[in-house]
Amino acid sequence: MAYKTFISYKYSEARDLRDRIVDSLKDDARYYRGETSDSPIMSDRTTNYIKDKLKDMIYHTSVTIVIVSPNMKLSNWIDWEIEYSLKQIKRGDRTSGTNGVLGVVMEYEGGYSWLRPSVQNADGHTAIQTNTTYLYDIIYKNRFNQIPTEYTCEECKNYDALTGSYISLVNENDFLKNPNKYITNAYEKSKKASNYKLVRKVKTVDNSLHL
Repeated sequence: MAYKTFISYKYSEARDLRDRIVDSLKDDARYYRGETSDSPIMSDRTTNYIKDKLKDMIYHTSVTIVIVSPNMKLSNWIDWEIEYSLKQIKRGDRTSGTNGVLGVVMEYEGGYSWLRPSVQNADGHTAIQTNTTYLYDIIYKNRFNQIPTEYTCEECKNYDALTGSYISLVNENDFLKNPNKYITNAYEKSKKASNYKLVRKVKTVDNSLHL
């Protein structure tokens, strides 16, 4: 089943990946509600005008795909778009649901270790770390927030990559091979949002390297 989607990204860095994501949706791309290469440039518009346009796009979607790129935190909009996606917004007699949110990690300099280095635990299992200095707080705070926590390994306390966090991170190559898998996972979690300790507002904290 297809779901209406929106892509949040840093234009100068990730528009090519945005286009590849839209292309990967194939027939389901008709449900995409965000910007495309044919969209008018809004950089010369007022902040309120841009917000109103983005609100209209996001309000009618179920899943927000966030492109996690090295300089995403220089964007003026991504954290706000995530916050709006997580809110339940009332318009007239209709209230929007909380969007599922998925992070697609951009391949950079031949890999993903810039954000997600892998380490081997003492028990022999491999774990993926996340350098949260690259992430907005609203992404970081919505990871590893499952209630109750279900570990894939009780000894090393590893989380399931798709169900352990409300905002899962997936490498772009994996996503492009099977976008429906990850979009559906994000949507299904949105329908069970009470199973996660959600942070819906933008906050600022000092981030460091965490599992």
